[in-house]
Amino acid sequence: MIRFLKGLILLPIAIVVVLLAVANRQPVMLSFDPFTNGTPAFSLQMPLYALIFAAVALGVVVGGVGSWLGQGDTRRDRRAKGRELSRLRHEAERLRQAAPAPATIGRTALPAPVGRA
Repeated sequence: MIRFLKGLILLPIAIVVVLLAVANRQPVMLSFDPFTNGTPAFSLQMPLYALIFAAVALGVVVGGVGSWLGQGDTRRDRRAKGRELSRLRHEAERLRQAAPAPATIGRTALPAPVGRA
């Protein structure tokens, strides 16, 4: 069911992406030199769809890195809690092994219930 829904959503998106690439094949000049009009120092001729896809990919990467950096406190807390959990488990196991064997065989912990009249 999930596969079907994924296909139902991703197929139209893929069609739109292919149509965008086909409709925007003309080359554009990408220039990183804002001061020179004629022949910029660093420029690149590329199809418009490649520029759009590169911008989207760069946005995804920058957003992912920003999200990862923003979750640093959460990861640090989780590591600290994992270390504390491991330490407490080892301490509980050590205390179980050091505890004397129960001498209550044949005895009940609570007195027998008294019947009500």
